Amino acid sequence: MHWNQLASIGQLSEIDEKSKRGPVAIFKHSTRCSVSLTVLDRLERNLPSDTKTENYFLDLFAFRPVSNAVAEHYGIEHESPQLLIIRDGKAVHVASHFEISPKVLLEESKPA
Repeated sequence: MHWNQLASIGQLSEIDEKSKRGPVAIFKHSTRCSVSLTVLDRLERNLPSDTKTENYFLDLFAFRPVSNAVAEHYGIEHESPQLLIIRDGKAVHVASHFEISPKVLLEESKPA
């Protein structure tokens, strides 16, 4: 599974544009949380490398202002860990903690 680092607020407009061509996933990860580490491991071990999503990884501690901007931009409540699926510039799926599963990501990543 390939991750693009989400490190600036300006990338949100890039994500919105990409989401017009296909689904984009944003994984908000807390490097100090065992649940977040477990969920990340589960995603990386169980998703094929050819998943049809563009995947972004957001380190919450390194880029907290970006995390806040994601919540505001997509009109969601911040949670950690959290997975968002973006289509056409909107969050169409939001899951947190152990609700995040590879199966859900695969289903949501199918073309609309």
